[in-house]
Amino acid sequence: MRRSVSLASSVAMVTFSATTFVSAQDVSATYSMFGTPGLLEMPTAQSAPADALAATFGYTENYFRATLSFQITPRLSASYRYTLADIYGDPLGSGIDDTTERGFDLQYRFNDETKYLPAVAIGFRDFLTPGRIQSEYLVASKSVGDNLIVTAGLGWGQMGTRDGFSNLFGADTRPVFDENDPDGQLASDYWFRGDAALFGGLEYQINDKWGVKAEYSSIAYDEAANNLAIEADSPYNFGLTYRPRPGVQLGLNYLYGNQVGVSGSFELNPNNRPGKSGLETAPVPVKVRSNTRAPWDRGAVSETALRNAMDSLLKVEGLTLVGMEMTDTSARLRYINGRHRSQAQAMGRVARLMTQAMPPAIETFILEPEVDGIPAASVTILRSDMERLENRVGGSAELFERAQFGDAKRTAGLVEVERDENPFAWGLGPYFGINPFGGNGSASVEAGVQLRGVYKIQPNLVLSGAIRQSVVPPEDNDGPQDDGDGIQNVRTDGDLYGEDGIPFLQTLSLTHYSRPATDLYGRVSVGYLEEMFGGVSGEVLWKPVTSRLGLGAEVNYVAQRDTDMGFGFEEYDYDVVTGHLSAYYDLGSGYHTQLDVGRYLAGDWGATLSVDREFDNGWTVGAYVTQTDISYDDFGDGSYNKGVVVTIPEDFFTGVASRGSYDNTLRTRVGDGGARLSVNGRLYDEVRDTHAADLEDTWGRFWR
Repeated sequence: MRRSVSLASSVAMVTFSATTFVSAQDVSATYSMFGTPGLLEMPTAQSAPADALAATFGYTENYFRATLSFQITPRLSASYRYTLADIYGDPLGSGIDDTTERGFDLQYRFNDETKYLPAVAIGFRDFLTPGRIQSEYLVASKSVGDNLIVTAGLGWGQMGTRDGFSNLFGADTRPVFDENDPDGQLASDYWFRGDAALFGGLEYQINDKWGVKAEYSSIAYDEAANNLAIEADSPYNFGLTYRPRPGVQLGLNYLYGNQVGVSGSFELNPNNRPGKSGLETAPVPVKVRSNTRAPWDRGAVSETALRNAMDSLLKVEGLTLVGMEMTDTSARLRYINGRHRSQAQAMGRVARLMTQAMPPAIETFILEPEVDGIPAASVTILRSDMERLENRVGGSAELFERAQFGDAKRTAGLVEVERDENPFAWGLGPYFGINPFGGNGSASVEAGVQLRGVYKIQPNLVLSGAIRQSVVPPEDNDGPQDDGDGIQNVRTDGDLYGEDGIPFLQTLSLTHYSRPATDLYGRVSVGYLEEMFGGVSGEVLWKPVTSRLGLGAEVNYVAQRDTDMGFGFEEYDYDVVTGHLSAYYDLGSGYHTQLDVGRYLAGDWGATLSVDREFDNGWTVGAYVTQTDISYDDFGDGSYNKGVVVTIPEDFFTGVASRGSYDNTLRTRVGDGGARLSVNGRLYDEVRDTHAADLEDTWGRFWR
């Protein structure tokens, strides 16, 4: 099902006498209607717990806000907000229209609160593009006693419209927001310009569950054209918060002297599993050898018997033995990890099983994880190190330091194991997706049943596809539209695809993976590569196992598919050569960056910068921004777009070992500029978790 949704329909002063001063962070931060730590509408200088991810929904008679906030570091936070609101039309008339706003916020806290000094923060609301709610502010918060927080601040932009005064920085003129100006222009010429105004408030936590708030708001909401249609009879707002359980906050608020509003915030922390620790079976212990280590007697224990034993043992762990090579003192084992999200955990289980099965003379273990039918890396571990470090404090770190990492060896010398697995796999289940920022500004929901199939012709040659059936046919549509901008509708017609309600071919492609040379990986894909395009995609990646840097190149020749999502390409009669040069860098501690420079689906040239934070347990929160040479007017939402990507591993909720995950991308309104081919199996994402930098981040799971 894919259809438009109206998100708006979806979802006292405090007296105190305490004199004891404590840190503001000892009083847990609550969320404002804007979805950031704050009072009602005004921010505070508090921060959420490090790595917290919070979704906040706020509703009053005139607007609905949905915000996703992420505490990037203990002091830096970022938020992505979607607002559906009423705005004033011509100020001389009485017309009121609806509008949607999308914006990014940033806040940085300069210092931790001390006994006598408050915490101080600087913040930006909707800072990337000019908007109705765009604001900048400086704010300070101080705890008084164990339960009270006092906040005072100075705001510009929307937060400087009530009783404003001349700018302290001398920049009295601020550009006037015009809704006819195209989005997508960096709004730096607005920052800290125009009048400034004071705001402040109090928050008192009655007990662990209940709290009250009071604030003086510096937002005027006057009846100017393009302003939010809110009648603010009073600058004073009051609220009641209720936290029934950790991570959940509900709010009942009295706003503007005339309205009641409600809010809800739901916080997850990737570092805190909601249930118990993993439910997977415990690994077998390391089998410690005796001091007497006779040479391997091949007559008593043959290499064939050892391969068969390892094959059986690995199957119990959800791992597949590909092949083995043995000498008198070493064993090289190539395997496929089909169960464990962490490659380090899979390596630990393989190595433990080797201590159980291998003759005492075998001292060196060489582990080679295979991905997409190609060897991805090589990790060499000494058996004696495992025996010595298994139960030692700091043993994981020392074992990592002593391990050797490198490119996988050639297949020569490896005795392959006959695979008894079925080369064909399939699955039938529901699918669901939501795009709250569709091409026409409305939300789009997609749901139905999906049949997926994979056939491994060879381990590195895979035929895969998916057929979908929407549960309820979407709304009727008038078909492809010519916007008159000279740019192909490579994404803005996305809601037309599969709209007739009959089963449609989502993807059908043949992909070949290869290792052209040392440190090089290759991929060629042909077929119906994604929902809207089919053709040929080729990619090569240079990524040494021990390097944090990777370089890639991709070239695609694709044509736009018919909207019935059958086999045809006649409806649009559009084809394009697209591709990118890419640079990947692992910054350490789970931070990854990617820069793609090249040509996009609409023929525009530009670049995309992505920054991701991946946690040890598989959570990923990232953001990206794309800039191309399409003009501001023609891009759709300006000359650049941006989005937030969240990936949640299945085992975070289930506790059962799995390599599956749930992915979602929140982006600004879908435009045709900066659109990249969505092809599965790009090389960097396939191989990097077997390389040294990624393994180091999760090496603590080696013993798990």
